Amino acid sequence: MTRTFFWAVENKSTANRKGVYPKIIALLSLLPVFTSFIATAQLQSNRVFEQLGTELPTPNTYRTGSGAPGRDYFQQKADYSIKVELDDVNQRIIGEEVVTYYNYSPDPLSYIWVQLDMNMFKDNSINALSKTGGIDEKMTSGQLSGLQSANSVYGDVDNSRERGYDIKYVKNMAGRDLKHTINSTMMRIDLPEPLTTNQSVQFQIAWSYNMADYYGRSGYEYFEEDGNYNYFVAHWFPRMCVYDDVNGWQNKQFVGNGEFALVFGDYEVEITVPDDHVVVATGECQNWDKVLTRTQKKRLDEASKATDPVLIVTQEEAIENSKTKSDKKQTWKYKASNVRDFAFASSRRFIWDAMQTDVYGNGRKIWSMSVYPKEGNPLWGQYSTKVVEHTLKTYGKSTIEYPYPVAISCHATPRGGMEYPMISFNGGRPEADGTYSENVKRGMIGVIIHEVGHNFFPMIINSDERQWTWMDEGLNSFCQYLSEQEWSRDFPSRRGEPKNIVSYMRSDPSQMQPIMTNSEQVIQFGNNAYGKPATALNILRETVMGRELFDYAFKEYAKRWAFKHPKPADFFRTMEDASGVDLDWFWRGWFYTTEAVDQDLAEVEWFSLDTQNPEIVKAEGRAEHEKDTETIANIRNRTDIPQTVEEADEKYRDFYSSYDPYEVTPQDKQRYEAYLKTLSEDERKLVESGMNYYALKVKNKGGLVMPLIVKMEFEDGTEEVVRFPAEIWRKNNIEITKTIPTKKRVKKFVLDPYQEIADIDDSNNAFPREPEKPTRFQLYKSSSRASTNPMQEARQNGAAATQGAD
Repeated sequence: MTRTFFWAVENKSTANRKGVYPKIIALLSLLPVFTSFIATAQLQSNRVFEQLGTELPTPNTYRTGSGAPGRDYFQQKADYSIKVELDDVNQRIIGEEVVTYYNYSPDPLSYIWVQLDMNMFKDNSINALSKTGGIDEKMTSGQLSGLQSANSVYGDVDNSRERGYDIKYVKNMAGRDLKHTINSTMMRIDLPEPLTTNQSVQFQIAWSYNMADYYGRSGYEYFEEDGNYNYFVAHWFPRMCVYDDVNGWQNKQFVGNGEFALVFGDYEVEITVPDDHVVVATGECQNWDKVLTRTQKKRLDEASKATDPVLIVTQEEAIENSKTKSDKKQTWKYKASNVRDFAFASSRRFIWDAMQTDVYGNGRKIWSMSVYPKEGNPLWGQYSTKVVEHTLKTYGKSTIEYPYPVAISCHATPRGGMEYPMISFNGGRPEADGTYSENVKRGMIGVIIHEVGHNFFPMIINSDERQWTWMDEGLNSFCQYLSEQEWSRDFPSRRGEPKNIVSYMRSDPSQMQPIMTNSEQVIQFGNNAYGKPATALNILRETVMGRELFDYAFKEYAKRWAFKHPKPADFFRTMEDASGVDLDWFWRGWFYTTEAVDQDLAEVEWFSLDTQNPEIVKAEGRAEHEKDTETIANIRNRTDIPQTVEEADEKYRDFYSSYDPYEVTPQDKQRYEAYLKTLSEDERKLVESGMNYYALKVKNKGGLVMPLIVKMEFEDGTEEVVRFPAEIWRKNNIEITKTIPTKKRVKKFVLDPYQEIADIDDSNNAFPREPEKPTRFQLYKSSSRASTNPMQEARQNGAAATQGAD
């Protein structure tokens, strides 16, 4: 038998509540009251929490339902032996390579595909012909001519020179020509006979191409003051395409955004350059004893024992080296094992510093290095190599220990960056006077962390960048955020914090695509492929899963797929498999839709148990009555009406003239005692608890379901935060009512108080509503703003003070 009680309710959403007692609502059953009260009046059609099911590929023996590689998982291998010459006079690459390709798939291959990425710059490439845009009357002649050229993608490039590969030959090892067909950035080589399982084939290619100005991934930077070039050479040789169990050949054309899908292998590369150049590259140099001076070798030995960077080539030496140009050549020999690509940088202007440290405390030492021109100092000499080491340490905690012997940061451009195995090309350049803004400094540190971090995603956890940019850029941007926060307290990370993605999430839906969109179709590339997935992972870690569960699962993904080719489903499934958290609703909302988070705290109702204790009930009634009668008219009447008729003449008084309805009578006490005798011990405790029950009506206006995080500010000045999982929306993803019991009375409720879920409209997060923040306008002209380079101003002020003293 269940007993019933009266509940009193105060609806805080209704102004000017009248009456002596709070409104009494219908009798409710004590035990089921909480569940029945929060039930929604109407069920909504709700697919949000359905499993992804057929939206993910069917598990098989290659890729399992747990997200791990299956028992029949395979991947190919490609080894390269390359000889390349950097023509410093003509800015031209001339190379020849021998490729050994291993077929570990169960399929016989009658042809193989090779990538020719530099053909993106040919005028007849898809990249060039698919450019869109109108004519602006202010366009320069160079911009107009660039409309016909792929080079316009990356800015002004000298169009007078032929671009793309000049393939001299494709031959087998006996020197006979192999039939081949070039289709823009792809080349098919027809094999004389099918390449069967566990067999390999060798072939050789000779090629050359004219380099371009550095365009963000590769090229050169010219320095007019001394007539020298810094060269950053990447996607420079014909490279094997990936053949896997999902796509067969990944021979999607290189259009520009979608980067590289590549095969692991071993490299032996001989790089011939002017003999006054310094060369850094993927892998380990095999002939430092031949290419370095005695002084440089001694410094390198010192660096192998140092905990701070040691200069191998000083700034003074680099400046002196730039004054003349040697006409002699020298060959640097590099070797790299189990890498998916190879890149190098070369210049006579390079300053070079290095240190070899035990990054993980396990006895294995790793080189951290930087090369940079004098234009990078003082920032690069102070920070770059230390940031490299820091990145290896922090990423090692989140993923796996860095397996390679070296990590190199090259200063290639004032802004931006690009990654390759063991080497990256990074921006961040001070002013000519050596001063720099804090934004430049933070930007440089951030880009070095990001590009060195790419060694993990995708250089080791080798996702298909041609198809899914977010799998490397998004995951790497998330790890970058973690690393930045360990570099300095409250580092102003661009990406990772939920509040930083809000402006994108509230932008025009026609200008957005889901994260699960092919790289070449994305409009807002940085937000979609970098910012949104990085933020999603941070929300998973901090709010949905918790750090312990997330960190374990994320690390498990890195371990499972290190030196393999993961797909999105492998990541999604591993994160769930290793954590025991159902995340299909999260992947669906964040990765497959463009919906946003907008939780609206629309209404709050306050309920309390009617204890029927006359001491409490009548005291509350008296207080409510006194508050209700304290009107402006009554206040003024006390002065303006000295005496009423009833007060002046007692014959007009009766029982009710002196009756106090809020006085506790003996009968009230008797009725209360009789009532208490009908209650069980548990029921009596509940009645005497004095609990308050607040029913919060929350609307999901944005469409994207997320956990409900509620801060309660109590009347006594204290606070409490309560959290409810996203599954609170599982039966109705449009509107819910959640009842929160609390001993204390609540003065104010606030949703998402710590900006955890990227809510796009915080104006509807509080109840009672808060005033909107003022819209600020600028009173003064822009020249009154603070300087973006306080260091420069301080230096100028110091000079002025010195002159004044003289």
